[in-house]
Amino acid sequence: MQQEIIARLGVKPTIDVEEEVRRRVDWLKKHVLETKTSGLLIAISGGLDSAVAAALCKRATDELSEETGQEYITLGVYQPYGEQEDIGDSYEIAEALQLDHTVETNIVEAVDEIVLETEVAFRSLGKPRHLSKAAKGNVKARTRMVIQYALAFDLNLLVVGTDHAAENITGFYTKWGDGAADLMPLASLNKRQVAMLAEYLGVPERVINKVPTAGLWDGQTDEEELGLSYDIINDYLEGKEIDPQAREKLEQQYLRTEHKRSPIPGI
Repeated sequence: MQQEIIARLGVKPTIDVEEEVRRRVDWLKKHVLETKTSGLLIAISGGLDSAVAAALCKRATDELSEETGQEYITLGVYQPYGEQEDIGDSYEIAEALQLDHTVETNIVEAVDEIVLETEVAFRSLGKPRHLSKAAKGNVKARTRMVIQYALAFDLNLLVVGTDHAAENITGFYTKWGDGAADLMPLASLNKRQVAMLAEYLGVPERVINKVPTAGLWDGQTDEEELGLSYDIINDYLEGKEIDPQAREKLEQQYLRTEHKRSPIPGI
């Protein structure tokens, strides 16, 4: 199963960083030109993945502007839920990448209203309860994407996602939330390879070394929630042997989350 998964996700055991950056920038440029859009939109969470995706986007739109004489932009969107402790990292990333177009859209009121209406529905069904922590986390992710697409529609931009192969194999993303985008330029890279691109692209060192988190609730970390380290997942995706129990857990997670990677069933 390991080789089948690796082939499906397109992960290489080793990469040439400069070549991968060039290939992904050209790929982004191609899609912007083909769709006759005005550039790219990327949500900057303050973490590694969005920083790398933003850096690729900025290079792509800068090159398009220079090559065509038309203005193409990368719009960076900050989307805290209320007070976000590390929001400064998002701003630092934008500054390091020299992003000229950014905006903050705080999702707290929209999310809280959706949660309130859902809990009213529970009471109407005779099953009063509070929305679970995980369900509210999904609401946050989907609300962020709703706002991104609203901005992108009227500004004629393509929405860029940040999911990579170490998330794809585990299904560690919200369906129709951060798993929804027009373009996924990191899809065939594992987490280790994303960090390699980050160093080449000038992402701040503190962001590269930051503990990975989806930021859906206080104290949440990717590796704790997955029950697997990214090092183990990276090794698996590079075709290396890993602990048999970890291998079984990872492959079971892959099978359980197949619905996230597959087209919507229809009849």
